[in-house]
Amino acid sequence: MLLLAWALHGVDARAVLARMRHADPLLFAAAMALATATFPLRAVRWQVVLRDAEGRPFPLRPLWHATAVGFMANNLLPARAGEFARAYLAGRQLPVRFTTALASIAVERVFDGLVMVALLTAAIMAPSFPRHATVGGAALSQIASWAAALFVAMLGVALLVAHRPAPWLGLARRILDAALPARYAARAILVVEGFVEGLAVLKSPRRFAGVVAWSLVLWVVNGLSFAVCFRAFGLAVPWEGAFLLQGLIGFGVALPSSPGFFGPFEAVTRITLGLYAIGADEAVSYAVAYHLGGFVPITLLGLYSLSRTRVSLAELRRAERAEE
Repeated sequence: MLLLAWALHGVDARAVLARMRHADPLLFAAAMALATATFPLRAVRWQVVLRDAEGRPFPLRPLWHATAVGFMANNLLPARAGEFARAYLAGRQLPVRFTTALASIAVERVFDGLVMVALLTAAIMAPSFPRHATVGGAALSQIASWAAALFVAMLGVALLVAHRPAPWLGLARRILDAALPARYAARAILVVEGFVEGLAVLKSPRRFAGVVAWSLVLWVVNGLSFAVCFRAFGLAVPWEGAFLLQGLIGFGVALPSSPGFFGPFEAVTRITLGLYAIGADEAVSYAVAYHLGGFVPITLLGLYSLSRTRVSLAELRRAERAEE
């Protein structure tokens, strides 16, 4: 909430509402349609990542329901509970371990980070980018380099574990046996084994390429939603600024925060659009409209999917606490 208060400080509420009312409704609807389309794309990509014990793809419908519920839970529950909810729903509907499903989601997050960094770097390299722009005192080129190094390192470790699981599982067993009582160590080892199973996509060049391709499609479509919304609000921001904005928002909401990421989203948007000389009133009107416009469709779709799976929000919350 402190970030939301910062994002709204010095902003004229009436000017924000006026700018929201005068946004082009057709362009805004198109932007929200593009933003919402990324969630089915996520389900399709998840079908490439998560497979059964024989390596066969799971049906798309339960993966879609789990995806919709997961992102709905991120909107309504704190601390990124949607990641747990998504894995829990997958385990309820499909013959897959919770930890395996959760590992597959972690793999997705690594690819998300790499693609976002690549698109963010492209935006920084564009001639229209303000060369001396900084965020928090650090040059954006430095931030992109650090983020790229982090995600490449994470992918490298995941590849090592996926291709040579035995030594890593052996190390995990020795550490857990030494650190925990036998009963808890045995349960923890099962969790680690399930997590390693979720990395299986990294052993298949074809599936690896498929995940890269779907990740690129997903984040280009998401970036286009930001760009179309720029036009809806008449903001003089070049199209590549959309990739910069989505990258910084992606990092801004990566850590657990308030339900729906209200606060981090608006603060990062205000800072990023300020780099292109967009005033606070204009930036906040854009941020609030885009955030609410994207919040409602997936929340409703998630609630519908939740009703189809016959699971309650309270059960998801209890399941998350139990897994933790």
